[in-house]
Amino acid sequence: MSKPTSIKTSEEVRDRLRILADERNTTITELLEELATRELTVAEREQRAVQAARELGIEYTEQVQKAGQDAWAKIRAHQGGTAV
Repeated sequence: MSKPTSIKTSEEVRDRLRILADERNTTITELLEELATRELTVAEREQRAVQAARELGIEYTEQVQKAGQDAWAKIRAHQGGTAV
């Protein structure tokens, strides 16, 4: 088992985390662990993009990388309600 630690945040964020954890019948610690393991790092996203291109028979060039990054930026903008 890992050693416990603390994370400093605002009261508003702490309260929101508590609500989210309660809604999922879990703890703030477990909620944060889920988030940290679910979200990919830049390197992990890049690795998956290369693998996906390989599986599709596409050469992963800078142009393909840029097109993918642009597409994801548009998706994120729509998710946040601010379409590009």
